[in-house]
Amino acid sequence: MLCWAFIAATLFTIPSAYSGTREQAKRIHDRLAGVPPSSIVLEQMENLMTDGKAREAADLAMSNPAFYSVTLKNWITPWTNEDSDVFAPLNDYTATVIGIVRDDIDFRQILSGDLLYIANASAAVPAYSINSNAHYQALEDQSANLKEVLQATTQSALTAIPADATAGVMTTRAAAKSYFKDGTNRAMFRFTLINHLCTDLEGLKDTSRSPDRVRQDVSRSPGGDSRIFNNSCVGCHSGMDPLAQAFAYYNYEYNLNGDPDGEQGSLQYNQAGDIDAATGSRVQKKYQINSNNFPYGFSTNNDNWSNYWRQGLNKNLGWDESLPATGSGAKSMGQELANSQQFATCQVTKVFENICLRSPQNAADRTQITHMTNTFTSTGYNIKQVFADSADYCKGE
Repeated sequence: MLCWAFIAATLFTIPSAYSGTREQAKRIHDRLAGVPPSSIVLEQMENLMTDGKAREAADLAMSNPAFYSVTLKNWITPWTNEDSDVFAPLNDYTATVIGIVRDDIDFRQILSGDLLYIANASAAVPAYSINSNAHYQALEDQSANLKEVLQATTQSALTAIPADATAGVMTTRAAAKSYFKDGTNRAMFRFTLINHLCTDLEGLKDTSRSPDRVRQDVSRSPGGDSRIFNNSCVGCHSGMDPLAQAFAYYNYEYNLNGDPDGEQGSLQYNQAGDIDAATGSRVQKKYQINSNNFPYGFSTNNDNWSNYWRQGLNKNLGWDESLPATGSGAKSMGQELANSQQFATCQVTKVFENICLRSPQNAADRTQITHMTNTFTSTGYNIKQVFADSADYCKGE
């Protein structure tokens, strides 16, 4: 009985151990860096928190290289592949987001910027290539300090993609390999929604939108029953297809026979003057896959996109009314998505879950999410601020 009483007393005293400033400082460092602080750093953080400088204490924790090479890498990597595999190799998508965070760049640029992060000369790794991930694999193999070795450049400088066709991580090689490879380019749009607006298409289904831009490959009578299209299929395609048209000039090219997994493939973009033999225009032939399913459907002849979700049920995603609801190409469509309220709330919620190790659970958590989102949008979309605020909020747990 005495033994059980001792264990119970010990268990009930554990939570209170984290109420002290020193313990809270350690919790902040552990959550942000993923490794324990040195005694010197812990003392510095404790002093800062005693002075009411929680953000400065968090910044000290985020100065640890592990914040970039471990915490951020593990947070970002699942976005780069359809399986959401956290163990996928380091690649240009992951490295670019890490660099954006490190350099305090407006986080909306992940969906529209002409940005690319590569290793500097000190890393002594193979040069960046549009046909290989060897550059980043070598960084991972040597457990490189990503905080130190990553340097900013542009996609337009190192690839064949012109600046006005770059769209942040959507036009990185890794994203192209995962989401432009084969298919009809709808995968890029769907996984952008999942990863950066925190919603899948099912959550955006709205059968009230016009189906006039639904492509020819979508049968209007699947299984011989038109009710399936009218009551289900149209709910996603009527909004998705007009937006995914922004990707009409992109493809991931690879040798299907010699390289079936596309490990040596590259992102290909049809520039002005390029004519696809199958379409007679700049549009990639994949946009005519299964066009006989419904020949009277929409035939894509350019990369003009429209956001039908600005009206109807999905108006509540908080679209920026200062932006036009239409445009051309992936860059402007990425800006449309990244300037929505849903984008901001999604980033904040993902950081909260990553640092607090749980989802928002009650009114206090939801209020905190709202507060952090407002701070995020009003301070230049600095995602490190969100990491710091989340760590501060959960430091007593």
